[in-house]
Amino acid sequence: MANLQVRSIDDQLYVALGRRAKMENRSISQEVISILKKHLSSPVSQHEKNTQNFLELCGTWESEKSSEQIIEEIKQSR
Repeated sequence: MANLQVRSIDDQLYVALGRRAKMENRSISQEVISILKKHLSSPVSQHEKNTQNFLELCGTWESEKSSEQIIEEIKQSR
């Protein structure tokens, strides 16, 4: 098995990991592995879900004009 060393962890984060590990009856290392497995095993992250929901909410924009026509109209309006 591979080993992973993490340096310069914020003190508050380390304390939070320790508390969470204690609540789950795990070592801090076991808790970090559990968190990583849980996060990486989910098919889509919450960030990706939020992005997809936002894009669906906004909808799409289509125009029969070419991009060149749109650019020309913008230039002429200035």
